[in-house]
Amino acid sequence: MSQLYSRTDLVAQRAQWRADGKRVVFTNGCYDILHPGHIRLLEAARSLGDILILALNTDASVQRIKGPSRPILSQDERAALAATLDAVDAVTFFDEDTPRELIAAVLPDFLVKGADWSHFIAGREEVEAAGGQVVAVPLEPGFSTTNLVQQILDRKQ
Repeated sequence: MSQLYSRTDLVAQRAQWRADGKRVVFTNGCYDILHPGHIRLLEAARSLGDILILALNTDASVQRIKGPSRPILSQDERAALAATLDAVDAVTFFDEDTPRELIAAVLPDFLVKGADWSHFIAGREEVEAAGGQVVAVPLEPGFSTTNLVQQILDRKQ
């Protein structure tokens, strides 16, 4: 089971992982309704290193990005679910619209996003400038939180 970190504690822990020679992988997102596409992306990300950090958008950040009806699950519920996943070693939150500042503070060895974000991966410049790699993982076809929400709404009608 992973641990929930504040930004300050995560940066300090990252320094320890670096000293221990651990390869750190970072990914982020809303993870509003956890689905198989999320799990497969997290497993692919984790396979790149020793430690996987999952940064979750806060509720306020999700609302700004996705609209007032989101998130479906609160940030605490999303963090609790993510913390149970074997692939995830650390969970944290970010309130900004992108995790660029958090990524710049953590400077992971690998920054991973789903291929749907390959046109813009926040933190790319910082990670690459520090010698890290940015990886866009192919998405699992047929899985999207937005589509799942729409399917649920369509079934209610």
